[in-house]
Amino acid sequence: MNDLTRRIGLALAAPLGAFVFALLISAVVLEVSGASAIDTFRTMWDNGRQLETFVDTLNRATPLFIAGIAAAIGFRMNLFNIGIEGQYVLAAFAAAVIGAEIALPGPLHVGVIVIVAMVVGGLWAAIPGLLKVYRGVNEVISTIMLNFIAIGGVIAATFPRVIDKSEGAATNAGTTLIPESGWIPDLNSWLEIFTREILKGRRLTGVFAIAIVVGVVFHVFVNRSRLGYDLRATGMNFLAARAGGVPSGRMVLLAMVLSGAVAGLVGMPEILSDNHSYDQGFVRGLGFGGLGIALLGRNGAVGIAFASLLFGFLDSSSAVLQVTGSASQSIVVIMQAVILLTAVVAYEVVDRIRQRDEIRRASALTAATAPTAGASA
Repeated sequence: MNDLTRRIGLALAAPLGAFVFALLISAVVLEVSGASAIDTFRTMWDNGRQLETFVDTLNRATPLFIAGIAAAIGFRMNLFNIGIEGQYVLAAFAAAVIGAEIALPGPLHVGVIVIVAMVVGGLWAAIPGLLKVYRGVNEVISTIMLNFIAIGGVIAATFPRVIDKSEGAATNAGTTLIPESGWIPDLNSWLEIFTREILKGRRLTGVFAIAIVVGVVFHVFVNRSRLGYDLRATGMNFLAARAGGVPSGRMVLLAMVLSGAVAGLVGMPEILSDNHSYDQGFVRGLGFGGLGIALLGRNGAVGIAFASLLFGFLDSSSAVLQVTGSASQSIVVIMQAVILLTAVVAYEVVDRIRQRDEIRRASALTAATAPTAGASA
């Protein structure tokens, strides 16, 4: 029982320690800047207890969670897919353009848009995978370069040709609006079954349901399938996996394609729920945020879910802090950065403690069985 308690304590120590340390650092920064740390944290807490804020948190956490899953697929394979940013932006652009050009029944229309986004994201991620397998190009370098090529090259060259120039189009130039059959309904009615009526025009994006499916499939695939085992084995020891008959090159390519396919879903809240088009104000930065979410969540679906909810809550709190004048929005960025930095260090410390405990248990078992082995000899 003591051993189990110690394991649970070690598992919780790193994230809780990172959060507490972030609060302390943020409190110091707030006091030095002239703001009240107690008032700021009270404002965040009071705002966070409202149902409408909870909806905002889920909406902000949804794309971060999907981006975190995309990054975790690569991390499980010991691959750093830094190209999630370019993959999801390019996928959303293609999905918006194609989605606006077709007319299908509702569920089928939404399904086509989702499939297009996943295919485009997967194909764009396959490029660095092929470069790594056949030319030995480091995926960090190739994915970073492909981010610029996707956003500053492909989209920049194609966007002027697909701008909606019809009369009455929005002033913020964007692609043609997707027909209503390609819109995904919100989940307010489902949430209101357990809560109350959601006010202030807040709508829980239907992509939240897609995110749940992505998380479940990821967990089952990685932890309960033969292919997922091969992927994890290759990531842990490339040479040993290859010696065991696992096609390492194929696994590298598969991991990159799957990571890119999931990354293609990151921009779907904007396309299916919010703007229903791709415009110049399309949300950016979610790909890089997903990398931090995956690290904080230890590349597990449950951990990534909690990390994305935490960052979603902090993001939704930044606007309230600005409106109330309690503190600058930058305090949220500081808290997120400190949480990530502290968590990385804390996880490393916890891993070393866990390894030391395992060595001690192995030594104790060896010492306990040694006399028996000698007697039987």
